[in-house]
Amino acid sequence: MFMKTTLAATTAALTIMGTASFAGPQAEVLHYWTSGGEAKSVAVLQKEFADNGGTWTDMPVAGGGGDAAMTALRARVLSGNAPTAVQLKGPAIQEWYEEGVLADISSVAEANGWADVLPANIASHMKCEGTWCAAPVNVHRVDWIWASADILKANGIALPTTWDEFNAAADKLQAAGITPLAHGGQSWQDATVFEAVALGIGGADFYKKAFVELDDATLTSDTMVAVFDQMRKMRGYVDPNFSGRDWNLATAMVMNGEAAFQIMGDWAKGEFMAAGKVPGEDFLCISTPGDGFLYNVDSFAMFDVDGADKKAGQDLLAKLVVGKTFQKTFNLNKGSIPARTDVDLADFDSCAHLSASDMAASNDNGSLLPSYAHGMALRGAQSGAITDVVTAHFNSDMSSADAVAMLSKAIKNSM
Repeated sequence: MFMKTTLAATTAALTIMGTASFAGPQAEVLHYWTSGGEAKSVAVLQKEFADNGGTWTDMPVAGGGGDAAMTALRARVLSGNAPTAVQLKGPAIQEWYEEGVLADISSVAEANGWADVLPANIASHMKCEGTWCAAPVNVHRVDWIWASADILKANGIALPTTWDEFNAAADKLQAAGITPLAHGGQSWQDATVFEAVALGIGGADFYKKAFVELDDATLTSDTMVAVFDQMRKMRGYVDPNFSGRDWNLATAMVMNGEAAFQIMGDWAKGEFMAAGKVPGEDFLCISTPGDGFLYNVDSFAMFDVDGADKKAGQDLLAKLVVGKTFQKTFNLNKGSIPARTDVDLADFDSCAHLSASDMAASNDNGSLLPSYAHGMALRGAQSGAITDVVTAHFNSDMSSADAVAMLSKAIKNSM
């Protein structure tokens, strides 16, 4: 009897200790969603995580391009203290996997049928040698023009469908004392404009050869010279105080009637929506001139961590991120469209419907392309080499021919 009582007491004590040691799903999440629309969006995930019994520790790192966040991440990993989940995308996911620090979340992906609801090209970014290592949040379109409805109406300007039309509109606005293009002088913003111009002038095949395959003949072509010629025009359409301006402050310029256009991904729409602005009334949207769709997919990669609570946090976070509820609610706030193809878009705005329609068409005709500027097409060394040239050209009187020569040399040196 004594032995049975002692055994029972010991078992109960161990059970209590085990319960105490597992405090529920835990997740420390490193991300760079810090602007108004972005912060509102990530709050949706935090709430759903908490509603499912999880404890979320937020680690936001300001900087829309994510460079500061990646610096913080590397410091954490090198110190042996990786976050539970990190906002990563594109080839960066594979780079971290090759360092042996990512967790395998295939059990969650398979249990929830991710392969059946995600487009194959989007899913491919989430896999590491056949295993699932990241969870997609959304699909952003990068090649958008956002416009002030009031400014365009007051000046008799229609949304431009060619770069010649854009230049004519910008010249007219400038003559009227209006800043044509709201822009922030940060390298990733320069690259965002550049890749949209390149797709529009060169087309999908040109873009793929240049910024996915890094074909030297394409990089040094007359078409690339024409791309830099257009970038020189774009530089003349921004205001003198653009240097260092964050992207959301450039969006605010359009929102407040201080500038007519902004070329930026559809996270800019999240800023308009967060401010209560209505698409088609307060602001207008159209893809940048040319055919094709440049995508940027936000995702969370899970890092190897110790502790059942953290592993449970990763599983719960992955499940929620790709779940229908979050995919809908998050993307309504963020300005993007769901990564899942089975989410009802009835509550989404006209710009989102245009994005979804264009993505489907581009997927069919082969012009659905990864954004180089936003880390989807190339590894860091190669994308950085291109962007360095773009920014050097944008902020100097460098000729287009010299920029093309520098571009070719920079790519070769980065390989």
